[in-house]
Amino acid sequence: MTPTTPAGNPASEPALAVDIALHGTAVLGERVLPGALVLVAQERIVYAGPAHRAPAHRAAEQVEHGGLILPGLVDVHNHGGGGVSFPDCEDPQQALVAVQEHRRHGTTTMLASLVTADPATLRARVGMLAQLFRDGEIAGVHLEGPFISPARKGAQNPAHITGGDAELVAELCALGGGAVASMTVAPEAEDAHAVLDALAAGGAVPSLGHTDAGSEIMTAGIAAARRALAAPHGRSALPSATHLFNGMRPIHHRDPGPALAALDAAARGELLVEVIADGVHLAAETVAHVFAIAAPGSVLLITDAMAAAGMPDGQYSLGALDVTVDGGVATLTEGGSIAGGTAHLLDVVRFAVQEAGVDLGTAVAAASRTPARLLGAEGEIGELTAGARADVVLVDEDLQVLRVLRAGRDVV
Repeated sequence: MTPTTPAGNPASEPALAVDIALHGTAVLGERVLPGALVLVAQERIVYAGPAHRAPAHRAAEQVEHGGLILPGLVDVHNHGGGGVSFPDCEDPQQALVAVQEHRRHGTTTMLASLVTADPATLRARVGMLAQLFRDGEIAGVHLEGPFISPARKGAQNPAHITGGDAELVAELCALGGGAVASMTVAPEAEDAHAVLDALAAGGAVPSLGHTDAGSEIMTAGIAAARRALAAPHGRSALPSATHLFNGMRPIHHRDPGPALAALDAAARGELLVEVIADGVHLAAETVAHVFAIAAPGSVLLITDAMAAAGMPDGQYSLGALDVTVDGGVATLTEGGSIAGGTAHLLDVVRFAVQEAGVDLGTAVAAASRTPARLLGAEGEIGELTAGARADVVLVDEDLQVLRVLRAGRDVV
């Protein structure tokens, strides 16, 4: 091991034994810090900050990195990848293929997203994915439906869209044993507010979306979700909006719809808004406007990825629906609606920075620290800070992944 005694530390100070010392430019919170040092011991980060202020240490591995040191990314809306779709999996090991596909590309924490289906299928999928949750492979499950608007269903199966069922929500939360982390609900759905209460009581975060609601109904839904989460058992203090603009009634000057209501709440710091910055779902200018309007720390970058992420063009499935991927764009084979994304979260960060002009630190935080906040895991994941799990992504200057550590171990 090579001993290192940074300037300002007495030479006689006992050296801290660490596994890896990473030197370079690091993204700490929203700050991009040259001359940074990140020290990893076992599964934890023990120091992250200016190298000259670091404790004396002895490192088994010294890494001088010329690119960027990022925190492990956190994707809270992801339906699959590597040829595997979470809504279609019946086996945890098969689902793990999708998890590992994204993990190799820098997403060290993720939710496995399902789609609208019948109750028996939802019970089966939640039960299956709960095993990966217990094993620590995923951070939980996101249910996208079935309590959504038929008019804004997107790539959801209309046969199983239904009014709100708080008893089913409670059952799924109990079945998951803490695995159910969030659910997309249209605020105008029947008994929607009872569903929001049941989600919060079950330890899940309401996410408002796939909605044809007007601005007033969306605003009321946001307020109801915030009230539900204000109870002591709430996972997060803030609800979210599912992929802002997508699956929503469009904005009109005499009918502002749900998107402006969501942006208004995000500007006040009362709502977290998901944004799919992949160049397909939203224009770069739209992404830039959202970041400019929303309060700091109120934007969640997501992939909405499906099975084709990391795979060639071809035919895939998303739940009961067939999907065609052409030129990296996934659409329903019948109807042509966008059917999820094919990007990894690091690709989304790159688009936000290089195409939408979002500040690097802001974009990285929107794909790491902010989603960790949604999951109630601040300080544990999504940030290079002392005490956090040692999830670290080394990228080059073009934000292409070079090395990924999860809990201090290399991801292969």
